[in-house]
Amino acid sequence: MKKASPFDRLLTEIRACTLCAAHLANGPRPVLQVSVSSRLLIVSQAPGRKVHATGIPFNDVSGDRLRAWLGIDRDTFYDAQRIAIVPMGFCFPGSGRNGDLPPRPECAPTWHPRLLPHLKHVQLTLAIGQYAQAGILGAQCGPSLTDTMQAWRTHRAHGVLPLPHPSPRNQLWLKRNPWFEAELLPVLRSEVKHILL
Repeated sequence: MKKASPFDRLLTEIRACTLCAAHLANGPRPVLQVSVSSRLLIVSQAPGRKVHATGIPFNDVSGDRLRAWLGIDRDTFYDAQRIAIVPMGFCFPGSGRNGDLPPRPECAPTWHPRLLPHLKHVQLTLAIGQYAQAGILGAQCGPSLTDTMQAWRTHRAHGVLPLPHPSPRNQLWLKRNPWFEAELLPVLRSEVKHILL
């Protein structure tokens, strides 16, 4: 029987994590997709209710929009050999008054420093939403999501593309910022196509 690699053992540990169990009304169910050969890294916020139920990342309307932005189909999107999906919080944090709660603050600091160094083939990181942008870009984040997004060319030069969350709740932001679809999306699709070939 083949011995599990350190990476496989780490994934087993992550998927069995109960670190935040006391704070999760729906219980822990870490959801991520990752392989040491992944070439595109998607860092998102945290699973929503539907993703928690299915255990499949972005298996919802947000995922449909994200795949349209990327210009790829579901089979390509769910190919961990090519695409890693690593949220800031691996478990559904629960719902609040205005949508889902923020990712649990314990998750990314506990797991990202152990997991991300294994992803040596990543050519582009997509930081989706404010929590992911804060986690990936740190001090390079602007004071608002719009400010961070407008500096996308600068971030791209460092291998990161910030994106708004593809949730239907962000329809108003997309309407107010038509440059996102006109200027950034064609670049995103072109880079994704090149990386995934």
